[in-house]
Amino acid sequence: MILITGANGFVGRKIMEMCKNITNSPSLRNVTQEDMNRIIGESNPDVIIHTAAISDIGVCQADPDASYYANVQVPLFIAKASKGRKLICFSSDQVYSGCNEKGPYCEDTVKPENVYAKHKLEMEQRVLEIEPTAVMLRAEWMYDYYLKKSNYFMNVINAKETVSFSSKQFRGITYLKEVAENMEKVIALPGGIYNFGSETTKSMYDITQEFIELLGKKVKLEDGSQRHNLWMNCDKAKKYGVKFSTVIDGLLKCAKDYHLIER
Repeated sequence: MILITGANGFVGRKIMEMCKNITNSPSLRNVTQEDMNRIIGESNPDVIIHTAAISDIGVCQADPDASYYANVQVPLFIAKASKGRKLICFSSDQVYSGCNEKGPYCEDTVKPENVYAKHKLEMEQRVLEIEPTAVMLRAEWMYDYYLKKSNYFMNVINAKETVSFSSKQFRGITYLKEVAENMEKVIALPGGIYNFGSETTKSMYDITQEFIELLGKKVKLEDGSQRHNLWMNCDKAKKYGVKFSTVIDGLLKCAKDYHLIER
């Protein structure tokens, strides 16, 4: 049995939709350690997948206390209550937001530059201290055809006249369906931290230019201002069979799945 948190969120709902033998946790808003002990004790899962978080960087920056509770304290409650069960926590590529080294970045090269990223890195370290078999997934900017949350795919699909991405920013973006498809292999991973998603050697500008052409959209692509690089080397996870399409192939697959281009 798998227990998932954040089942109504962007990531959680897709995992709920695609994975078998899975149940959702109640809301973790204002949850205490005692509450978490009860939730996990009553559901008695073999695996816990923690996706619930405050992931909006601006919101976390404006309210660090709320960010700390949601992004550090709640995962610690879960780790303490897990009692040897397999725990998987979604982290973020934002832990690389302050890196100046030439990418793509491996797991041991980190420099968080914003509140959200700092809290995610602290969460990783402290959860692993409590539960060394836990798996931390440094997920990229994930996308899907989804109307409730802004994401790369929808930004391009909905563009009317212009769209802007930087030729100086390198970042992987990942089809959410492939995230859910990889969960079985993720559950089997040894404890530790893993970069998790599609890889690319292209800038966000070049990726978008190619995607626009594949879609046949008549929109103008503008070169945006320089932003920090977040691209990752995912070789560590690939050694255990966790594999994703390239960024362009993933975008093409998503567009075909939703009948936006012919197969």
